[in-house]
Amino acid sequence: MHLPKLDLDFVRAKFPAFSEPGLQGQAFFENAGGSYTCQPVIDRLMRYYHSRKVQPYGAYEASRLAGEEMDEARTRLAAMMGIAPEELSFGPSTTANTYVLAHAFGEWLKPGDAVIVTDQDHEANSGPWRRLAARGVEIREWTIDPLSGHLDPESLWAILDEKVRLVCFPHCSNVVGEINPVAEICARLRAEGIYSCVDGVSYAPHGLPDVGALAADIYLFSAYKTYGPHQGLMIIRRALAEALPNQAHYFNADTLYKRFTPAGPDHAQIAACAGMADYIDELHAHHFGHGNASPKARAAEVHDLMRAHESALLQPLLDHLSGRNDLRLLGPRDAASRAPTVALAHSRAGGELAKALAGEGIMAGGGSFYANRALEGQGIDPDHGVLRLSFVHYTTSEELDHLIEALDRVV
Repeated sequence: MHLPKLDLDFVRAKFPAFSEPGLQGQAFFENAGGSYTCQPVIDRLMRYYHSRKVQPYGAYEASRLAGEEMDEARTRLAAMMGIAPEELSFGPSTTANTYVLAHAFGEWLKPGDAVIVTDQDHEANSGPWRRLAARGVEIREWTIDPLSGHLDPESLWAILDEKVRLVCFPHCSNVVGEINPVAEICARLRAEGIYSCVDGVSYAPHGLPDVGALAADIYLFSAYKTYGPHQGLMIIRRALAEALPNQAHYFNADTLYKRFTPAGPDHAQIAACAGMADYIDELHAHHFGHGNASPKARAAEVHDLMRAHESALLQPLLDHLSGRNDLRLLGPRDAASRAPTVALAHSRAGGELAKALAGEGIMAGGGSFYANRALEGQGIDPDHGVLRLSFVHYTTSEELDHLIEALDRVV
């Protein structure tokens, strides 16, 4: 179908940060570290703290409403991602969720079983799995191309055998940016009886994924990078969740979404996550009309709307950067094949460049971004780091122009 043009006035009106006096004149290009929070999330969080901040799921009115709002977040977001509500868990962060998962696998796997990780990942989807080596699990590494940062699926197939039980890889890297063919990889793994764990932290802010269609057994991402509160969202498909050892209180073992939440959840922030669904629905209603589309269909259309806008902004930036011989652009030069998370290596340290850009009204990041292995795999010293420029759909072409002009002055 023909996509409408993204209404940026409507979009930016949903983010209070754009009317905050202290942020005026600043262009935000560190969204990969955490996006601005949308108004529906803030409204729900404030309402919860004002009138629902009690133990949920009780008999009295405030408690009943508190529980209903937590359930609403799980139900609506799950429907948008094509999964069952009980397959979605909330935890304090993606890193914490992955550690819990790795501990469960550590109890479940046998010595000699193998887990494959990559050196393209954020450390959250690499380090916890690598620690299983201390339990006798064999850790194999699917490595990136040192020049392009590309993860070639053919290299993965070459290291698969009957010992491999799990493959952990990113939907896209937070420094390379290339979007990996998740559905293709997960389908092949499932056909061979191997589980998949996909880190979607750097992808989900650019449109909620259809996890059901991707066929990943585990999919993880962070709400605070997807316009929401500081929570980690963890999808574990039912068959795997029931097979793994319970990590929660023994009396919670029969509730699928509680099995991998050993600590008490943050009730208010879970409830506020429903604001993410509110925002997606508001975008859909404004751009496509209300209609009778299912939650998954609405999310898919908003996903495509976001991606189209971001790609249109990203390509001129990539073209400009590709024309410079004093910068190394990590990842693909084609906007359609990557997320708008752009890492640049330069003779000056990444942190130094970010500091210089701050003086130009550009909010960007410099460092290794917990992707030390990915930088080392491309011959870059993590201590020197890279400059990272990342944006989402609320970014304007004027801000991109501001960025390019500032970057030219600084570099």
